Amino acid sequence: MKVVVVDQNLVPLRAELEAGLPPGTVAVWPRPADIEAELVDADVLVSGVCTAAMGAAGKGLRLVHSVGAGTDRIDAAALPPGTVVANTFHHEDSMAEYVVAATVLLRRGFLRQDAALRRDEWATPVYRPDAPWTVALPGATVGFVGFGHIGARTWERFRAFGASGITVTRRGDVDAAAHGLEWSGSVDDLDALLSASDVVVVSVPLTPETTGLIDARRLALMRATAVLVNVGRGPLVDEHALFTALRERTIGAAAVDVWYRYPDAGGVAAPSALPFHELDNVLMTPHSSGLTQQTFVARAADIAANIRRLAAAEPLVNVVTVA
Repeated sequence: MKVVVVDQNLVPLRAELEAGLPPGTVAVWPRPADIEAELVDADVLVSGVCTAAMGAAGKGLRLVHSVGAGTDRIDAAALPPGTVVANTFHHEDSMAEYVVAATVLLRRGFLRQDAALRRDEWATPVYRPDAPWTVALPGATVGFVGFGHIGARTWERFRAFGASGITVTRRGDVDAAAHGLEWSGSVDDLDALLSASDVVVVSVPLTPETTGLIDARRLALMRATAVLVNVGRGPLVDEHALFTALRERTIGAAAVDVWYRYPDAGGVAAPSALPFHELDNVLMTPHSSGLTQQTFVARAADIAANIRRLAAAEPLVNVVTVA
C-alpha cells in the first residue's frame, strides 16, 4: 500500500504516523511540485486538500483522509468512484480553551489595557474614572451557533465559569436539559439567539447554506457589548459586514481565528482585503485555535488506525462521504 502525506502539521509526527501504518506500507511525503506524480499509484492521500487535478491523478485512490474535521477543500466529485473521504477530530479541548481565553481577553478589556500600559497609562477605573468597568463570565449568556464536538466541549468550559448557554443547530435536535442549556433551537431561532447572547460562538461547518449565515442584518441584532468568536470558517460571517460592525462598534468585539484569505506558501498573506488589523476591538489569530501538540498526536493515531482498517478490509470510522 502506498500512502501520500501532504500536510505540514504532520511532519513533526512523521515517525509516529509511519510506525502506526500496516507492515509493508510505503509512506511518501512529496514536495508540492511532485504531489500529482506521486498520486498516480497511491492508495491513500492524507491531506485536507484534494483538488480536481489531484483527484484525476490519483486514479487508484481508495481513501482520502483529512487531517482535521473540515473536508470542504476536498473535491470529492473528482475522486475515483468508491473512494472514501474521512476526517478526524481531537481539536475540541484546544479550541474550547481558545474560545474561553479569547472571550475573557476581550470582555475584560485586556487587549486595551495592555496597549495602554505600554504607554505608561493605567487604564482602569481605579486610576481613570472615565475608564469602563469590565464584566466577568458568571451570569453571561453564551450562544452557540453549532453544537457539535467544538460547541459542546466549549460549553462545558463556559458552564464551569457560571455562564448560561443557548444553542441553535441545523437539525434543532439538541437536548437542552441534558446539556444544562437554557434552550436550544434550529436555525430559525438564530435571530433570537443573537439578540439574547453576550458571547456568540460560531462553529458550524461551511456549506452553501451557511455561507454568509451571519450577515449585516444579523450582526445588527447583537448586543452592543457582545463578543463574537468565529472558529468555524471565515465566510460563515460576512466579511464586510463584520468589519463594519466592529469599526462602528455595532458589536463590542470579535475573536477571528478563521479567515477569508490564506497564504499559498511561505506563511505570508493578508487574511482579508479589509484592514481588520487597524481595529482595536478584534483579536486576530492565524487559524491556530486547535493547533496544539495534543491535537495532532491524536489525529495521527486516528489516521494510522483508519489506514490499518483499510488494509484489513475493515469498516472505516469518521467517514464523511464516498465518491
